[in-house]
Amino acid sequence: MLTLRPYQQAAITAIYGYFQTHTGNPLVVIPTAGGKSLVMASFIEGVLKAWPDQRILIVTHVRELIAQNHAEMIGLWPDAPAGIYSAGLGKREAQARILFAGIQSIHRRAAEIGHTDLVLIDEAHLIPGKSSTMYRRFLDALKAINPALKVIGLTATPFRLDCGMLHEGQNALFTDIAYEAPVRALIDAGYLSPLVSKQPATRLDVSKVGTRAGDFIARDLAAAVDQDAITRAAVTEIIAHGRDRKSWLAFCSGVEHARHVAEEFGRQGVSCRTIFGDTPKDERDAILAAFKRGEIRALASMGVLTTGFNAPGVDLIALLRPTQSAGLYVQMVGRGTRLAPGKENCLVLDFAGNVRRHGPIDLVRPKRPGDGGGGEAPTKVCPDCDSIIALSATECPDCGYVFPAREVKIAPTAATLPVLSPKQRWLPVTGVSYSRHDKAGGRPSLKVTYSCGLATYSEWVCLEHQGYARQKAAEWWRKRAPGCPVPRSVAEALAQTSRLARPSDISVRPSGRYLEISGYRFAPCAHPTPASAPSATGNLAGLVGSNRGSAAPTRGATPAASGSAAVPVRTSAMGGRA
Repeated sequence: MLTLRPYQQAAITAIYGYFQTHTGNPLVVIPTAGGKSLVMASFIEGVLKAWPDQRILIVTHVRELIAQNHAEMIGLWPDAPAGIYSAGLGKREAQARILFAGIQSIHRRAAEIGHTDLVLIDEAHLIPGKSSTMYRRFLDALKAINPALKVIGLTATPFRLDCGMLHEGQNALFTDIAYEAPVRALIDAGYLSPLVSKQPATRLDVSKVGTRAGDFIARDLAAAVDQDAITRAAVTEIIAHGRDRKSWLAFCSGVEHARHVAEEFGRQGVSCRTIFGDTPKDERDAILAAFKRGEIRALASMGVLTTGFNAPGVDLIALLRPTQSAGLYVQMVGRGTRLAPGKENCLVLDFAGNVRRHGPIDLVRPKRPGDGGGGEAPTKVCPDCDSIIALSATECPDCGYVFPAREVKIAPTAATLPVLSPKQRWLPVTGVSYSRHDKAGGRPSLKVTYSCGLATYSEWVCLEHQGYARQKAAEWWRKRAPGCPVPRSVAEALAQTSRLARPSDISVRPSGRYLEISGYRFAPCAHPTPASAPSATGNLAGLVGSNRGSAAPTRGATPAASGSAAVPVRTSAMGGRA
């Protein structure tokens, strides 16, 4: 029998727990290579074995993921009533009880798909932030058929470049993060491959490349980066660093740039192929199969291989694509976190300054819309007449000054920047104290102080806040007092602190100038369950509620949702440093 990893089981348990008290659309955040497909399959099996009349739809818009998720479902549950609806895969099994589908194939076919109780959206970060998209129109059509429809999003990166966090903002489809497994904790636990980095001597200078819609202008970026000298230097370094590595990925800044990179690899005796969005299906499949077998050592790509690409053996990633998108950065680097026999780690060579731009991948915090610039267009100042003009202008309209052409510089070796944050330290807890914390202009929070020998560490639990902060505070409370109602105020919480289980250890790690608490360990039996507490699955009526009068599940039927998390959920969103 398959045994889920602790964090995978915790993610499933969190979904059930969410729907006990909420009616929104939650997100489940699991890092790349963390096994989202298995989490979905196990969750679906549990739901249908308890409520056999439910109808579940799993949607994405990456063909490889449709097939991968379906295969995971059949591998876990061979008799699963599962089908596929995807033009790219040549199947239209619209009436399957568990339907894996491509949004491009079904977005106008809600009536054909029919009554659906639950929609799982894989790679939820790929849904555009606008309110009128094929996803939104399709979901609205499904809700017209079943107003009780529930939607769950799964992703490794719960944010988008154009709208910040997926569950924030006026048009947000999702409402909360139900569970998040930190990539650093999964690496430390041995579930993901470690990442290491070396700062290459060759660096791309994009200081004069303009931005549009929050990222570098594609045409200008390609023109700045795709230079013979820089390509030759970068490929030479990749070969030198990868001498003892077997499987390389190079993320490039344009189609022609990727072709030139592949040609340079070939000139230097390394087999390399290119893959783009318009690469024919059969050719693409053949290239990827040869790459996974080790017959091709390197792939150079533009715009693909960041989602749905599963090649565990990748042990070197070359970032030749500068990006302002934190999500794209995390997705590119995440291609190297899968485990494989003989693979000790994955080397990340960042020619593009993305680590410097965004920080270690486990500490990425996306900017909210308007951060840092108030939404103003990027500008520059003319050195001759001090006129403020558009950043993309090549000539000053006031005095005629001609700006120097964009150029790529080969800079001397810089200090190595870590692609992962420092490893967290576990400290035994000798005491815990609770107090009210008032912040000028803000709502009060519960300050929790842990004594670890002579040192103390604090966190702030935002019980009186709204939205995500309140959700994280509720998770914090339930972890320590299962079955007890979550207080609505700090005063109410302080009156009940005797009910809270005390962690035996906490982990801390650097976060800017401070140390943040990044995880907890509880001793066995640290959570005495009150007689009135629900089971691990609890009352799941909220999860499977439907307007067709579904019968209650057979007594004793238990979805696969028990267990607890050995890998901590990220807690910094509860309040941070006051």
